[in-house]
This record gives sequence, C-alpha cells and structure tokens, in this order.
Amino acid sequence: MYTLYGFKGSGSAAVELALELAGLPYRQVDAASWEPGSALDELERINPLRQIPTLQLPNGGILTESAAILLHLGLAHPSAGLLPIDESQRAQAIRGLVFIAANCYAAIGMIDFPERWCLNADELVQEQIREGARARLHSYWEIFADTYPATPFLNGATPGALDLLAAVVSKWSGARAGLAQVRPAFLAMIEVVEAHPKVAPVWRRHWDN
Repeated sequence: MYTLYGFKGSGSAAVELALELAGLPYRQVDAASWEPGSALDELERINPLRQIPTLQLPNGGILTESAAILLHLGLAHPSAGLLPIDESQRAQAIRGLVFIAANCYAAIGMIDFPERWCLNADELVQEQIREGARARLHSYWEIFADTYPATPFLNGATPGALDLLAAVVSKWSGARAGLAQVRPAFLAMIEVVEAHPKVAPVWRRHWDN
C-alpha cells in the first residue's frame, strides 16, 4: 500500500487523484508545515524539506516532487493510463509535467514566500516580488495553454497525470482568473477535468466550491 502525505487544497491532490484513477490502494496522512497539529514530525523524518506531497512506496522507498511522483505512477502502472501510450505523446506529457514543476510551481513559491528570495526585504519589496512573480506565472500558463492543446484532454481521450497537475496548480495565485480572460478554451477544458466522474469526488474533498 502507498502512503500519501498531504493536506486538503495542496499539491497532494494531484497525487491522490492519480492513485484513484489508477485504482491503487493507499492511506492518507495529513501533514503540512502550516498545520502544527498534523503529522509534521512524521513527514520530516522521511522528507527533511517537509514538503507535500510526499509518497511512501509499498517497498518503503520515498518519492517527493509532484512531477516525479506522477511520472513514477504512470510508468509503474501503464495500464492506468496516467501517461499516453503513444511514445511521442508521452514525451510531450513528460515535458508538460516538468514545465509546471519548474516554472509554475517555482513562481508560486515566490508569490507565497517572497521573504525567502530577498533577505531583510520590507513589505513594499516583498509585494513587488509577488507582483512580478504573479505576472510571470500568468505568462507561463498562457505559454502552457498554447503548447498543449486538448484532444479532448491533455492526456488524450481520458484525463491523465498532466491534466491532474494542471488542474490543481492552476487553482492558485489567480491563474484561473487570468486564463478566463486570455485562454478561456483552456480554462474550460480544465473545468471539464475536475468535473470528470473519476475526478470530481476527490476534487470536492479538496475544494468545496
């Protein structure tokens, strides 16, 4: 059985959704740095960064980083359809997962914690960092939407790992409001993903609205 360390409304939702779509048994452990009452000490023992999602594999191995976890699940369980079967389509899905992790996640980290990127910065400087990172993030999503057309999903005929990560990460930092104005078709596809019968129950557990 897998063990997923995560928290409501966090990036662990993408991994939880992948486990559900693949039909893999798992248990959840609530752990988050912003929730002192959660299993933070337990998480820190296996991931010193205390980041979620963290996934413990059935053999005891530890996986961190959302894209790495989703890639592993897709490659380890090909029949689950988390990654496209076609080699060229699979390569683009892998590219997309890393794009979100390297660009969108990084910008969100700066928006949420600007003080980590500029020591001793006053609130004005921190807000300038937030504004710049937010503009950068929204431009990343525009590039992503143009690069990955839905057919009808990013994964192909059914939602896969890339759809799940895009849906979850686009929930943050005003990305969807920006997409509604500049890439409404892409946003509509994302909303279809979260309404998918296999996705919706988990989605409602993480986001009530």
